[in-house]
Amino acid sequence: MKIDVTLDNSFIPDKYAKYAPANYRTNDMPTTNFPVEISNTPAGTQSLSVSLIDYDAVPVCGFPWIHWLAANLPVTNIPENLRATKRGTFGTNSTWHDVQKLGHPANASINQSYIGPMPPDKTHNYTLTVFALDTKLDLQNGFFLNELRSKSMEHVLDIAILELPARAEHFV
Repeated sequence: MKIDVTLDNSFIPDKYAKYAPANYRTNDMPTTNFPVEISNTPAGTQSLSVSLIDYDAVPVCGFPWIHWLAANLPVTNIPENLRATKRGTFGTNSTWHDVQKLGHPANASINQSYIGPMPPDKTHNYTLTVFALDTKLDLQNGFFLNELRSKSMEHVLDIAILELPARAEHFV
């Protein structure tokens, strides 16, 4: 399986990240995902799942930051603004930390959505992983990464990974 994301000068385009325009944001957070082109899925693929994780966040916040989890996606390209298509099951990202620790109200349009890269200190690399699965997973909206991993274990046909950089500073 092969995945591809169109970059802008070798970075995730600003409209999907820290400098997203207002119409790509929810509560001032970038919540419109970039499209992902997928080719050569293996025979027998019944669904796709996706994760986007910032491992460069460890020195900043102490743990890898989960930006996006989605499962039970159709075996096709992932469109821009996937959540608006209502196709798939959406997992909980690391903004859940704010709900639990800071007492902010839960909001599925943020906590169970794509949250675009917003590196605070320098360019970060974001690990996009797409899994081709031989089934749809028994997951509900709001699932966590550990559930995605455990439910996927016996069903992964192929995995494709891309490292996608996002910049901390805005260049016009």
